[in-house]
Amino acid sequence: MDQSPLRIAQLSPLFEAVPPKLYGGTERVVSWLTEALVHRGHHVVLFASGDSQTSAELVPVVDRAIRLARGGDPIVSHTTMLGMVQQRAHEFDVIHSHLDTFALPAFGPQHPPAVTTMHGRLDLPWLEPAFRVFADRPLVSISYSQRRPVEWARWVACIHHGLPIENYPVGEGRGDYVLFLGRMSPEKRPHAAIALARRAGIRIVLAAKVDEADKRYFEEVVEPMLDAPGVEYVGEADQQQKLRLLGDARALLFPMFWPEPFGLVMIEALACGTPVITTSCGAAPEVVADGHVGFVCDGDEQLQRALGRIDEIDRRACRAWAEERFTSDRAAREYEAVYRTLIAERHRRVRSASA
Repeated sequence: MDQSPLRIAQLSPLFEAVPPKLYGGTERVVSWLTEALVHRGHHVVLFASGDSQTSAELVPVVDRAIRLARGGDPIVSHTTMLGMVQQRAHEFDVIHSHLDTFALPAFGPQHPPAVTTMHGRLDLPWLEPAFRVFADRPLVSISYSQRRPVEWARWVACIHHGLPIENYPVGEGRGDYVLFLGRMSPEKRPHAAIALARRAGIRIVLAAKVDEADKRYFEEVVEPMLDAPGVEYVGEADQQQKLRLLGDARALLFPMFWPEPFGLVMIEALACGTPVITTSCGAAPEVVADGHVGFVCDGDEQLQRALGRIDEIDRRACRAWAEERFTSDRAAREYEAVYRTLIAERHRRVRSASA
């Protein structure tokens, strides 16, 4: 297969900068992938917010990321992005969207091949009609668990996320606390994390953002628990604060109860040498080797027992697991293979149509 450099358009959501200033999963993954592709010698054009930082060519669609700017219309902004990409489509060998279903109608046979990575949950009933209508569009899942509700869609690959491992220092877990990191939402269950840690007699630190949709849950359920002994809430952490918290934590406590599409925080913890204690929901069993780099539990009783077994996990094994399976270079190589396959398919179709 041809190994010449590719001209790649990367389409990032506009809610956060690339990489995010604070919390932000998809945009962080886009940053890691973009930088790895540039490092591999490809010409990447990143369509994102203007406050993004990248070694690729940046096309600013909006001046600032929508969430922190607290203004603008996300539908209009993302529609504008798709129009900008269409205008420049002839410049690219492949178009890679991270906008979930939003970009599926935008690119057809007249455009370069376009692939969409689905980053969200896919078990919601209103998503199925879109997958039916655009059944020919190539898709990438971020876990095998994620794609189960629509297994019949055109999945061309499952590519687990990968991070720049060199940017994640290994910590020694000397903070004598377990960490809850991410988002204050019912499905992530920070209230359960607090209760489990308190019953185990272990200090817990929570670093998480509160979305507007979760504000009532936070105020009514979580906030009253934050004054309890051994509970510390530090708010939404930036990248440097996150690395310090992960490295010092004895374990990441991630008691989510929903079909987690991937769980980015789990590989960030493992990269820092920090064991992960989580549930068997969603992609967790694909990310965490039970008993080796953490514990994958069925229910709160098992989570409670796992908190007493943290010291059984070797932090060096956690780091080695991340180095072997969850690097951005590995993810970039797998995406590159997808790109080249789709480009070759398009060339065959064009030749067949002109024969």
